Amino acid sequence: MDYNTKSAIVGGTFFSSIVNIGVEDLITTIILAVVGAIVSFFVSLLLKKFITFIGAKCRRWK
Repeated sequence: MDYNTKSAIVGGTFFSSIVNIGVEDLITTIILAVVGAIVSFFVSLLLKKFITFIGAKCRRWK
């Protein structure tokens, strides 16, 4: 498949999808992405503290 055919397929799929996406769906997607990023950030902080705590506890037993 040449470049023009690939870009036509991708462009057609993209623009036909844009028409069918409502504003409510877009807002819902944005909100879910923000919530997911915040949760991911806090989980990574908690895991970092947990691993540090476990590492310090294991060093005490040696």
